[in-house]
Amino acid sequence: MRQLELILVIVAPLIAQTPQPAAAPAETASATAAEAASPVPSAESWLTGSIDVGYRWRTDVGGSFNTYRSIVNLGSGPKLLGADFTLADPKHRAFDQIHVRATGWGDEPYQTVHLDAKKSKLYDFSADYRDMAYFNFLPSYADPLMGRGIVLSEQSFDTRRHLANFQIDLLPGNWYIPYFAYDRDSGSGTGATTFVSDSNEFPVPNTLRDQTSLYRGGVRFELSRFHATLEQGGTTFKDDQSVFQGPGSTNFGNVATRIFGQNTDLTNLLAAYGVRGTSIYSKGLFTASATPWLDVYGQFLYSQPDTSVNYQQTATGNLLLQSQLLFYTSQQYLLSAAAKLPHTSGSLGAEIRPIRRLRIVQSWLTDRLHNAGSAASTQMLTSSGGGISVNIAALLASSLATNYSQEEIDIFYEATSKLTLRGGYRYVWGEANDVVLPPEGLMSSDQAKLRRNVGIGGVTYRPTQKITLRTDAEVASSGGAYFRTSLYDYQKVHAQARYQALTSLSLAADFTLLDNNNPVPGVNYDYRSQQESMSLFWSPLGGKFGDFQGSYTRSTLHSEIGYLVPQTLTPQTSLYRDNAHTATALFNVKLPTVEGIAPKLSAGGSFFISSGSRATSYYQPLATLWLPINKKMSLFADWRYYGYGEAFYLYEGFRTNLVTTGLRFTR
Repeated sequence: MRQLELILVIVAPLIAQTPQPAAAPAETASATAAEAASPVPSAESWLTGSIDVGYRWRTDVGGSFNTYRSIVNLGSGPKLLGADFTLADPKHRAFDQIHVRATGWGDEPYQTVHLDAKKSKLYDFSADYRDMAYFNFLPSYADPLMGRGIVLSEQSFDTRRHLANFQIDLLPGNWYIPYFAYDRDSGSGTGATTFVSDSNEFPVPNTLRDQTSLYRGGVRFELSRFHATLEQGGTTFKDDQSVFQGPGSTNFGNVATRIFGQNTDLTNLLAAYGVRGTSIYSKGLFTASATPWLDVYGQFLYSQPDTSVNYQQTATGNLLLQSQLLFYTSQQYLLSAAAKLPHTSGSLGAEIRPIRRLRIVQSWLTDRLHNAGSAASTQMLTSSGGGISVNIAALLASSLATNYSQEEIDIFYEATSKLTLRGGYRYVWGEANDVVLPPEGLMSSDQAKLRRNVGIGGVTYRPTQKITLRTDAEVASSGGAYFRTSLYDYQKVHAQARYQALTSLSLAADFTLLDNNNPVPGVNYDYRSQQESMSLFWSPLGGKFGDFQGSYTRSTLHSEIGYLVPQTLTPQTSLYRDNAHTATALFNVKLPTVEGIAPKLSAGGSFFISSGSRATSYYQPLATLWLPINKKMSLFADWRYYGYGEAFYLYEGFRTNLVTTGLRFTR
């Protein structure tokens, strides 16, 4: 999956933005001069901005359409590619200005709209809405049936998520600013998951729906040397999911071997859970310049969520209860649970400047979470023909407590006007305890401690105004960690170089290294990632004829960890390697003017090539042509190619072309 994450880093900026032509210097200068000449708004200046509308054609997707949707997911049809406009009221009645931005409307995978309105000294209002389509169906992911010729990702999703945020600040510019806000996050859709029994897992379809609402309000105090915010809020949460398999078919699951001479199967299933939760929280933060040489800051947050869960399940088939070596043909299961989770976190810090060239930054934070829950369940099992019936009731109580703290001190010293040195130390500690009563499964209680010492260093060197060199490093040693893949004994290095070779040419280079090792017996985790990148931006003659920007990244990754095979609990080693090359380039060229039309061309693209455990190749060239028709209208045409392939999973590759044409209207 790491290759896909790297690919999305390349693809997202390219598919989310349509290259826009820069305003001509002469046009910009004339517009500025016109505004300066007449401070009184003209009759038409109440509306300014632009809107891009068009139509996209997509060729037939060659290869895996599901993989294409999981990575790109762009379709054909009319599109509102972008809009950005401002409304101004010259008489300043209900508002001074309203600004609206929108991108990607027309059944796109990521659609946004933003609105802000303001009236001087009265209010600032902002609203954001995002609609995201999340489709994930990679045939080779979570597919134990692949060896039997069945291509079915058993953890797949076809959902949409909607996020809305509204906030109003009253009396902006005053020394105290009351505010109120409402945030809503909801999602719904379908997918595939597994119904797990004692000896088998059965892939089944599921439906999902969740919703979270956050209500908050508070007041900000803005003084010349002091800032504070007091906020009170609450949340409501619900999450519903159901899995099902209709009668009339037999699901043999992922285990094909016979158990005690019998095969397990599932013939009918209906299971659903509903989670409901509420929470009230209080938050306060402050920053203060206590003296000319001392700044202090702090934050405190307390919340106590309450959660309840109800689950019901009916299933038929040939299933096994391993604890009693009992095969049964029907099952009814009911469960109800509740939990309280008080959560306290806080931080304090200060920056001290005892002498002109020395800065000391001290910080401390803590996070404490204590969760107590209980559950009651009843389970009725019936064998074939109703001959044997087993009724099982259970009461469980559980608790989880985690305490995390961190303290850090950093010293920055300007040795010269060109050289800054940094040294620091960070200590991290914590404890985690969980208990389940009565004892259940392999482990009913667990304890873990976190202890980590980190040394920090860095250098920033500016030999000339055109060159900046910077490096930061961390070296850590741990005596415990919460998770097997957590940072343990590690070394981290990050180096940067920036060079402004010419007014029109800038160069940059970056280097990152992370080497992590956990030698605890039974874990033996080794992880190493390294990345080197170079980039440049060239704009000859101030961009009179165009510009060029490009980058190249070389990355390597090695991961090795021990684990137990779930079916047999025998030790094995998981080994993953990746060596990747990533490059992007984009040319913006101003073509010769013909009969008053000054076309502009953008061309380039990106590629990703990797070798190792999951060898992958990805190519995305593109080209966009802009043809200004007049001062208020431009025609554009955009072409993009997507080509993806995997050496070991050829059936997951795809390729397609996308062509978009449209108009930009400017006022």
